[in-house]
Order: sequence, then C-alpha cells, then structure tokens
Amino acid sequence: MLVTHRLAAVGLAAAALLGAGRVTAQTVTLKFAHFLPSTGNFQRHIAEPWCAAIEKDSGGRLKCQIFPSLQLGGTPAQIPDQVKNGVADIGWTSPSFATGRFPRTEALELPFSLPPGGLSGSRAMWAYYQKHAQDDYKDFKVLAIFSASNVVISTANKPVLTADGFKGLKLRSPSRFAALLIGQLGGTPVNLPVAAITESISKGVIDGAMAPWEILPTTKIDEVTKYHMEGLPNQPGFTQTPMAILMNKTKWDGLPADLKAVLDKHSGAALSDLAGRVWDEGNEAAKKKMTAQGNKILVIKPEDYAAMQKAGAAVEADWIKQADARGLDGKKLAAEVHALGAKFMNTPSK
Repeated sequence: MLVTHRLAAVGLAAAALLGAGRVTAQTVTLKFAHFLPSTGNFQRHIAEPWCAAIEKDSGGRLKCQIFPSLQLGGTPAQIPDQVKNGVADIGWTSPSFATGRFPRTEALELPFSLPPGGLSGSRAMWAYYQKHAQDDYKDFKVLAIFSASNVVISTANKPVLTADGFKGLKLRSPSRFAALLIGQLGGTPVNLPVAAITESISKGVIDGAMAPWEILPTTKIDEVTKYHMEGLPNQPGFTQTPMAILMNKTKWDGLPADLKAVLDKHSGAALSDLAGRVWDEGNEAAKKKMTAQGNKILVIKPEDYAAMQKAGAAVEADWIKQADARGLDGKKLAAEVHALGAKFMNTPSK
C-alpha cells in the first residue's frame, strides 16, 4: 500500500514536471503592428527578418503575426497605446506622432543636430536613449530607437533652391519641430498622416512634403513630385524623425528567461543598427529610382544651409524653454544631441 502511494506520488510529480515543461516550451505569438504597407522596407527588411531571427533562435517558440497598415485600427499616434493596452504586443511608430508624450525624446527632432544617415543617426539616437530618455518609456519594453534618416524637401511644381524658397509653400511636416522650422522659413506646415500625403499633393492641397528618401517610393510621393532638395553631405540634416519599436511590458514580463534572452540578443543596439542600415539602403535605392525616372535632385548651397541653420537655432531655443518649464534641463539635452551627432557623423553606412 505504501509502495502504491509512493508510486502514485512519483507519477504525479512526473506529470507536474512534464506539464511545466509543456508550459515552458509553448509557442508565443507576438502581434506586431505598424502603420506602413506590407510591401514597404520596414516590413520586408526589418520586421520580417527580425521575426525570422527570433523564431530560429528560440527553436520555433517565438513567432510573429504582423499587422501592417494599421490593421488593428487607430492612427500611428495611437500605436503606443495599443502596445501599452495589449491590443498589440509589439508596435512600430514614431514618438514624434504623439506630441508631449515622450518629452526627452523630442530633443532628437531638433533641426540641424544629427547626421543625415540612417545608421549614423540611429547610433546617436540609441546612445541618447540609453543615457537620457529611458524615463520616457517606463510603460514599455524598448526593442529599438532608431532614425528614419534626414528628411528631404520634395515639391510638385516649384523647386526649393534657397532658404527663401520656402515662402508661400504648404509642406507636410513629419514632426512638430519640422513644422516649426518650415514656419520660421516662411512656409506653411501641414500635419498629415503618411497615407494622405500623395493624394494631397496630387490635388494641390499641399505643395510638397518633408520626408526621408526611403519613404517617397513606398508611398508613391515620388510620382507626384518632381524636385527633391537635400542637405549638405557630412553636415547635420535638416531634421530627423526618431522611430521606436516598443513591446508590451506585461507580455515581456511574462516570458521565460530564455525567450527574453533571445529578444534581447536581437534588439537594442543590434535592431537599431539593422533599421539604420535598411534606411540607408532604401534611401540610395530611392534616389536611383527617382533619378532614373527624371526627378530632379537638388543640393542646398552652403549660404542657404547657414540661413536654414539660423532658423533652426530659433526653434531649438524655444524648445529649451519649453523643456525647462517641464522640469527638464533643455540646454543639457540639446547639447548632448549635438555632441552625439558630431560623434557619429562619419559612421559608415555599411
């Protein structure tokens, strides 16, 4: 009888261990939401390869289900809330879309502060995040902070050749700081979602847009614009838009240690670098495509670049005051962005 009870106990213990093993080894599917089409560079060259890498390294226990083009509803600005509330497990968006929500990160948008390249800008942004902006993301597990690279000014009918050329133009701005820069230069900034830019240009609602090279073919902006002005090489770009890949904190906390290790291996600096390289490659491919189809690529003259920088300095001074009013050291944060921009200025794109 005693032997029977002991065997029964052993059997129950073994069953419990097997059950625990099955729980530990179960497959975790991560809902990954973003706001651009599935055919774009983000999904094809960042999200999908990243998902394949974590699936391989986890032995198939981590999988992704990707929802492009806001298939889970909402707007790009609402993706952080979707992640926080568990509608999505992972989301890609820009902190710039949610004005005031990520106050320390705003410094990364300051005009003429960061290098023009995707990789160089991403390394500067990740270093800044680690040192100064982690408090902005207490509600999330941050998988990457990276740069969408420098914007260029794309217009349909009138080329922007000088700093004075902005006067009277209606331009879509990707962020509050780009809008302030446009206003300082005499233009009219228009806030539009990415998906609405092409139609707005084609209908004459706006004259053009500030956007990175890479996004122009993805959204067909290149088909409704003829002229594209970029900044000087090896000088800070007009402005950059920080991008973030965020994970639901509860989902992260519930993962076993080995799966957390897989995600950490492929995230952080590694994922930020991957995204930066993809943006650089996408920028080059976009420029080649547009040149081949007859679009005109213009480079600003040094004297006009200096005039735009002066306008950008006024925008920065105003932001420092606003940051100070929120209890941040705006001058210190702005100086740190400029210092990191200079540090990573000549980072090779490959």
